[in-house]
Amino acid sequence: MTAIKDLTDGRELVMVSNRLPVDRVTEPDGTKSWKTSPGGLVTAVEPIVEELGCVWVGWAGSADEQIDAFDEDAMRLVPVELSEEEIAEYYEGFSNATLWPLYHDVVARPEFHREWWERYKAVNARFAARVADEAPEGAVVWVHDYQLQLVPKMLRELRPDVTIAFFLHIPFPPTQLFAQMPWRRRLIEGLLGADVIGFQQVGDAVNFRHAAERYARVHSLGNTIMVPADDGTPTRSVVAQEFPISIDANAFSQLAKRDDVKSRAGEIRAEIGTGRRLMLGVDRLDYTKGIPHRLKAYGELLADGDVDSDEVVLVQVASPSRERVEAYQQLRDEVEGTVGRINGAFGSIKNAPVVYLHQSFDRREMAALYVAADALVVTPLRDGMNLVAKEYVACRNDEQGVLVLSEFAGAADELSDALLVNPHDIDGLKAGLLRALHMPLDEQQRRMRALRERVFDSDVSRWVQGFLGAVSAAADQRTQDERADAEAPELSPHTFLSSQMQDRLRRLATAPTLIVATDFDGTLSPLVENPSKARILPRAQRALDVLAASPGVHVAVLSGRSLASLAETGLRSDGWAVSGSHGAEITGLGADHGGGALTDDEQGRLDALARRIERVLGGEQGMRIERKPFGIAVHAREVADTRAADELLAAAEELGLAAGFEPRKGKMVREFSARKVNKGQALEHIRQQLPASPVIFLGDDVTDEDAFAVLGSQDLAIKVGEGQSRANERVADPEAATAVLAWLAQMRTGVVVGSS
Repeated sequence: MTAIKDLTDGRELVMVSNRLPVDRVTEPDGTKSWKTSPGGLVTAVEPIVEELGCVWVGWAGSADEQIDAFDEDAMRLVPVELSEEEIAEYYEGFSNATLWPLYHDVVARPEFHREWWERYKAVNARFAARVADEAPEGAVVWVHDYQLQLVPKMLRELRPDVTIAFFLHIPFPPTQLFAQMPWRRRLIEGLLGADVIGFQQVGDAVNFRHAAERYARVHSLGNTIMVPADDGTPTRSVVAQEFPISIDANAFSQLAKRDDVKSRAGEIRAEIGTGRRLMLGVDRLDYTKGIPHRLKAYGELLADGDVDSDEVVLVQVASPSRERVEAYQQLRDEVEGTVGRINGAFGSIKNAPVVYLHQSFDRREMAALYVAADALVVTPLRDGMNLVAKEYVACRNDEQGVLVLSEFAGAADELSDALLVNPHDIDGLKAGLLRALHMPLDEQQRRMRALRERVFDSDVSRWVQGFLGAVSAAADQRTQDERADAEAPELSPHTFLSSQMQDRLRRLATAPTLIVATDFDGTLSPLVENPSKARILPRAQRALDVLAASPGVHVAVLSGRSLASLAETGLRSDGWAVSGSHGAEITGLGADHGGGALTDDEQGRLDALARRIERVLGGEQGMRIERKPFGIAVHAREVADTRAADELLAAAEELGLAAGFEPRKGKMVREFSARKVNKGQALEHIRQQLPASPVIFLGDDVTDEDAFAVLGSQDLAIKVGEGQSRANERVADPEAATAVLAWLAQMRTGVVVGSS
């Protein structure tokens, strides 16, 4: 893993997690020392820490104990103190009785208590403050998991010089489940303080981006979320995507080859009885792991006579977990009761069908169990990844053994050659267990070879390179942006220009000829309830005037308004190309077009529709019906109730469709045109009348998508505001769109178009 050192570009690494990566142990002579924890996080990042070294901030595991920072191998460990009350409310309460079940598809009912939330905020603030004190200048701070979701934003406010990464090791729930969280916006905003947010699966990243758009009112383009700042600084970009975690596959493989491990595996086989097949389960004792489902299926196989305890044994390792949380106490009672009933009903003095081990084992013992097991059974009801499945595969150097894997584990996305099962389907799970027990050797080997190829190819090194590579790129981009900001024209403090947009604007600003085209309402002018009161923003008018006066630049306005309606707004467009009525009217720059006046048939159909709409909707409070030269627009912006407005617009659509008109949808407006034209056709017509030129087009509405659709790779499409779009760039509002035009004008001409 020599490449890891290059991934941080010399920046020091600070790891932050709820627990430190070590546990305190008491030796037989009474002396105390620290040993590496057996958890999945520690196992995954151990090679990174060994290579890079780090500062690691976390709780030491005991209540009300002040421990000074200390060194352990390549780590500088910085303990954070927690009181008994904080452990009960922040950790056992909000983290594990609220977030954990909510993020695992509500397998158990989450509890929402304001006291827990307040404690969660306070502890997150303490972690952030401790990290701020310890992080070197310009460090990469890597925050881990659901217990610390508020830390990124808190830390950004304290230390804007550091690059912040966050990785969620558990699933992120779909929006309809996350909606239950009373403090959902605060959690989203906390995570958006990071530069890079990593998730286990594609679906988790998609769920988060949807939640961020809904509850934090931010915009996302692909894997990038644009976050407006509150302090007047420019909008930030946050990468939110999947980075499936993995293991050091080679290390596990080499461990499994050791003589002492192979010898111990032989002892385990002898202990369970010669000739018996060993099915293995390795889990934390957690209600998300599906242990009761596994036991139920196995018990029914025994009862059905499909499995004989003299021939098969299930070894279930269930390491202790959150033993002070009531749900976990109940689960332990349930599991131990089920194991007792199975062993009592189907066991003998010689052979117990289930060997239940409620304890943790070191890595050597786990490797021996993996080598000894004929099948590993992994049946979580929901799991972020499940590294146990990958560990088993890495240890099977003999290319034998069967992995039975829940399709609800993140690992199922990668390990498709496992026997995939639905743990809720007990009959299907029973079939999977039987198939594992009777799988021919050649099929075992074929599947295991494919699994091992995937695990070794996508090992922890690949995970680190992907995640830290994205973090380092974010840090580099910020440095470049700061340099570019110092050199580039001034922008509105709320205007986001991605580095890609800036690069393309610079190139377009120097093109020999250029077409700058834009929508009017919602782009050059803020949307208003009464469209007759819309006015172009003064800075936008000045910027377009400067651009239009620049040699080689042609300005065009494409609007759904009629040309007469545009003129009433006071827009000064001398020398510009102007398209009205969605392209039915075009004037300027020799581009006059429109196909002539309406025919008698077109006029008659339009008049009939107008009468029908007026009769049905004309009396509705707030509805406004606008006649245009080539169509009719039905406006609902002044309707007080949003639901009523939607219903009235839907009624207008039905009336139009019944009369043979295709509705054109806009923001709180539906239009019906006697001519089948659109802004894309208008833009192409204007372009044909001018010298071959790249085009910049800015638009905010659904009707602007037709113009975006005709742009090519050398053009630039900028969406203004929210909503799905074909555009490859986005800004927040008309003020931001105006700032882009002013920025372009200054880059092209050197003329500063100020906001005053």
